[in-house]
Amino acid sequence: MSATRPSILVVNGPNLNLLGLREPAIYGSDTLADAEALARETATAAGYDLDFFQSNWEGAIIDRLHAARGAASGLIVNPAGLTSVSIALLDTLLAVEIPVVEVHVSNIHRREQFRHLSYVSTMADAVIAGCGIAGYRYAVDFLVGHITSRSSKNPAR
Repeated sequence: MSATRPSILVVNGPNLNLLGLREPAIYGSDTLADAEALARETATAAGYDLDFFQSNWEGAIIDRLHAARGAASGLIVNPAGLTSVSIALLDTLLAVEIPVVEVHVSNIHRREQFRHLSYVSTMADAVIAGCGIAGYRYAVDFLVGHITSRSSKNPAR
């Protein structure tokens, strides 16, 4: 990461390491590496650094988010299997005090009822679902605009 450029952290939850292999009828054939390349290209074009992280362990995700406090300008989170079950993830996102965009490759609202609940959505600045990996690009674009808008309204931050 550059010391002079703002940064965006992208955090991906359980099973996203299997994107492109697992249930391609639902998630498509694009891989997590494809999502990372798309997000990185978008962030770089906007003058941002991008850190991309994935873990199948809730504790590792929480530790990575804690490390972002005061370091990252914005967060993109695909909570995956933690979406409807992790109050700890919600509490962590509230504690880091950084703008958050929640991303889902599939449209969680067109799937099983239990997937409709998202604790992250209750605090996220934006939610993008059902756009495939393009959702990562849309999330970067949103965050760049959101961060720029916040900075112009509050230059001291």
